[in-house]
Amino acid sequence: MLFDMKINRYLRAIVWIAAFFIQATAFAQGDVISQVKETIKAGSAKELSRFLNETIDVTLNDGPQSYSKTQAEFVFRDFFKQHPPEEFNIIHQGTSKGGQTFGIGQYKSGAETYRVYMKIKAADNQQLVHEISFAKE
Repeated sequence: MLFDMKINRYLRAIVWIAAFFIQATAFAQGDVISQVKETIKAGSAKELSRFLNETIDVTLNDGPQSYSKTQAEFVFRDFFKQHPPEEFNIIHQGTSKGGQTFGIGQYKSGAETYRVYMKIKAADNQQLVHEISFAKE
């Protein structure tokens, strides 16, 4: 009986710890998406680059191109200059069945509207954008 009580306490402790880590991971993933949202909303390529992986796939109305983090910063600087943000909202975020975190947003610049899709992955113990696309709607 005493042995069963100890096992029961042990199992409850494991469940609480697992729940804490799952919640912390979900918060971190959501936090990255909200931080990226704010940098895009501000049109700040420099701030956005803080959340990019060392290499990133970028799609801007054409096929995807792989860039270094530094190159991507210049690409986004030009994009934001040509299409200054008026509004940017995340309309959906989640995790795929395979565990891939993603965010889908809508970017408005003048009369243009873009669907923004980004994939987030862990790299060097932090969540970073590995892929982002801006597709004109």
